[in-house]
Amino acid sequence: MLFIWNGSVLQSIIPQLMFVALVDIVAVTTHGSIFGEKVPLNATPFTLVGVALTIFLAFRNNASYSRYWEARQLWGEVMTAGRVLASQVSAYVPADAHFERRGFIHKLIAFTYVMKHQLRGTEPFEDIARYVPPQRSAALLQTHFRPVSLLTDLRGALAERHTSGAISSQQLMMLDNQINHLTAAVTGCERIASTPIPYPYGVLLHRTVYAYCLLLPFGLVDSIGVATPIISLFVAYTLIALEAIASEVAEPFGKLPNSLPLDALTRNFERSLLEQCGEAMPAELTVGPGYQLT
Repeated sequence: MLFIWNGSVLQSIIPQLMFVALVDIVAVTTHGSIFGEKVPLNATPFTLVGVALTIFLAFRNNASYSRYWEARQLWGEVMTAGRVLASQVSAYVPADAHFERRGFIHKLIAFTYVMKHQLRGTEPFEDIARYVPPQRSAALLQTHFRPVSLLTDLRGALAERHTSGAISSQQLMMLDNQINHLTAAVTGCERIASTPIPYPYGVLLHRTVYAYCLLLPFGLVDSIGVATPIISLFVAYTLIALEAIASEVAEPFGKLPNSLPLDALTRNFERSLLEQCGEAMPAELTVGPGYQLT
């Protein structure tokens, strides 16, 4: 853990730490002076400010992790409801010339990929083409809310089965309930993606952290001398890294190392449903430290 690189925010904050180290060296070589004037600081104000800064960092990290954990729970609900729906369709909905279970399950797989791409703001052309017929795929790409459009397709297919008498009203209600869960999960993820943590919180925390780290060596140099860079850099690493982690975790659907591993989640869901259909499965994506795919 002391030497781990992948999954650590250290690689993204090295420039900031190098700048802090440079300020530390200046503080030691000038004995705490700037332009010949001694900076009248000691450790006392940093103790008081440090307490407030720690509380504020804890609030920011808790708020960020709450978003992250809620997003993971919503994706867990997608995995559960999707697998249950696929299993129920395979068991209760008879297939005929008007309904193909394989096509229904393929659209369900496509739904998770489309949902992932919508949350990331990327284009789902390739993933849609693998599981949705060309004509429907072209029409789907013209819509704005693609996951909802696919769920409407699935609901319509089940409604037709009910109209034809292939499934009972009770079975339709049972199947429709799983689609409701999927719709609720999509809405919850959209809410997280479209409602970031208020910007002023991030600005205030960022400014406070950097002001604290840049002034700290001038408050320590008289008491600990040449050890100032070591202690100051360690404190800076802790505070800046906590801020960086909070920023990454607050955006759970992104592609940052500590965002949710959506590629692995969707691939795992795809494999489980293809196995139900008796089809060949793509290779599994495993997740290492910092959600690095292997």
